[in-house]
Amino acid sequence: MCRMIQWLFFDIGSTLVDETIAYRHRVADMMDATGLSYDEIYHTLLRYYRLGQKGDKAAAQKYGLTLTPWHSEDEVPYPDAEDCLRRLHQSFHIGVIANQEPGTEERLRRFGLLPYIDLIVASAEEGVAKPDPMIFQIALKRANCEPEHAVMIGDRLDNDIAPANALGMMTVRIKQGFSRFAKPQQAREKPHITVCSLEQIAELFGQ
Repeated sequence: MCRMIQWLFFDIGSTLVDETIAYRHRVADMMDATGLSYDEIYHTLLRYYRLGQKGDKAAAQKYGLTLTPWHSEDEVPYPDAEDCLRRLHQSFHIGVIANQEPGTEERLRRFGLLPYIDLIVASAEEGVAKPDPMIFQIALKRANCEPEHAVMIGDRLDNDIAPANALGMMTVRIKQGFSRFAKPQQAREKPHITVCSLEQIAELFGQ
């Protein structure tokens, strides 16, 4: 399998980067706007994620709110992120396909991950966002890589796994963040492989 793979593409949020504190910040902001308790909003958000939806967005709609700002300053890389990318970069090209606010490259540099990443394709800079297949096609074209020689690694069944499957990429779901609770709702959302950590990904690809 690994002999056929040339590129490993990663999502960022809840894949390379831990968003736990940022989500807590958003729930606290929503609580201030509604008068509801933290636990009420958190459990609403969690319920939507279990259904495979974007829980914070769905919760905001439920309460009639504009989604509160995302605090990217609260994000931190997972403890095993740098080691995973360093090990994999010895044998594979590493890319990013992610829905991100402007400044993705600078954030990855700040996290210490940029030296191991060969290509960044992010929604803010491209003007197209996952699950639109176009953002995956842009990445594959720039990488000069056919889908069958690429892997998409991400936490979201709807944004990462389903569109990559449709293009013929190998898919790896990493069960981190709120999306770990979601279950595939249809065949196209079923990943080829499921793991629970970046360390497992490094082991999976033989590094």
